[in-house]
Amino acid sequence: LIEKWFQTLKMRLTRFHNVWNGSAASAARWLAVFAYYYKFQRPNQALDGRTPVEEVTNR
Repeated sequence: LIEKWFQTLKMRLTRFHNVWNGSAASAARWLAVFAYYYKFQRPNQALDGRTPVEEVTNR
């Protein structure tokens, strides 16, 4: 699961880096929002459509 997180993060950050012209603080906010989305909202194929938080908390 963590390997997939880093793979997705690397892909998104590469795209992000190519077009970003904001501040370091706004980049940190973007990363926090992305982490929340990835853990709590994004369905994961490897988890049969469940989010990582649902998998860990057995919801």
